[in-house]
Amino acid sequence: MTSTNLPDSLIATLPGSSYTDPGIFAQEQEHIFETMWFCVARASDLPKPGAFRTVDVGRESILVTRGRDDAVRAYFNVCRHRGAKLRTEESGEVKRAFQCPYHAWTYDLSGKLVAAPNLTKMPDVGRTEYGLVNVAVREWLGYVWVCLAENPPSFEEEVIGEVIARLGDVESIEHYDIDHLAVGRRIVYDVRANWKLIIENFMECYHCATIHPELTEVLPEFADGYAAQYYVGHGAEFGEEIHGFTVDGSEGLERIPGVSENQDRRYYAITVKPQVFINLVPDHVIFHRMYPVAVDRTVVECDWLYLPGVVESGKDVSRSVELFDRVNRQDFDACERTQPGMSSRLYAKGGVLVPSEHHIGALHDWVLGRLGTRRPE
Repeated sequence: MTSTNLPDSLIATLPGSSYTDPGIFAQEQEHIFETMWFCVARASDLPKPGAFRTVDVGRESILVTRGRDDAVRAYFNVCRHRGAKLRTEESGEVKRAFQCPYHAWTYDLSGKLVAAPNLTKMPDVGRTEYGLVNVAVREWLGYVWVCLAENPPSFEEEVIGEVIARLGDVESIEHYDIDHLAVGRRIVYDVRANWKLIIENFMECYHCATIHPELTEVLPEFADGYAAQYYVGHGAEFGEEIHGFTVDGSEGLERIPGVSENQDRRYYAITVKPQVFINLVPDHVIFHRMYPVAVDRTVVECDWLYLPGVVESGKDVSRSVELFDRVNRQDFDACERTQPGMSSRLYAKGGVLVPSEHHIGALHDWVLGRLGTRRPE
């Protein structure tokens, strides 16, 4: 049965090769991850000048650091001399400059070339011209976003626009004051699955009654199969006997002051393509960043964010962390169970989406559009 003669209730997914073909993944790296705004770090991960993180964005290694002027900057993690990686660690700190370990070309925190063996004998070598190559940077929601494109797309349209499309306005997310929340817990997951499988899973709740018993206890409407993201502006309501967004439904922590009455006792989920998930509840925010490593492997970094006073006081956040940690592990197990099936001859033309998953079809069309391809007939 082809996509052109499916029952009206079903629409076709992408073919299996979209999740297994390294060539397609390379196209996604080039045309999606390297051209869009990509979230790389919590700003607090760069607490002072010289602090840095290295992050792979598409096929490139990016060096993100804080300058002497306290501004966050990002550079290609490549020495301008012979192309050696400046830093190989995931994170660290330098005092004043980044020095290439190969030939000692040295760059200050603003990216300027400040020293190299015999540099004074080469007066025609421009200190700025041969400095590190900048990458566009924006800070929003307390996170650092970069874009590798020479002419970056509008951040307001591409990133903030996704939030508006989901919540109906940007003010709704501003109520949570995410910029000023503190990281109470961070868990990194290494998922043996294609990045699109993870996004598809996050966007739908047809699976919730099957694999998320704790989540559907807290959010009973999820047992009906429609995720909060299916409706613009909708937040899933806590169950009547549920006191907080915790693994046992017990009382949560101090409520974020800006959360409005109509947002209280509700859960909102937002997908910001291509690699961010934002989960909003009254007392904390759960922020996922995906790093696609290979066609069948994705690293997911997940932050639980609370009011600074909650974190500083050492209050127990384990019950709220455990709820979504379980959800994550249940989801990622499902994605890892699905990944091998993408190579099956039975999935060569793909699978199907039921009505509560039809919005995932728009994601598939978006991916194909970014790659300049069409659905197979």
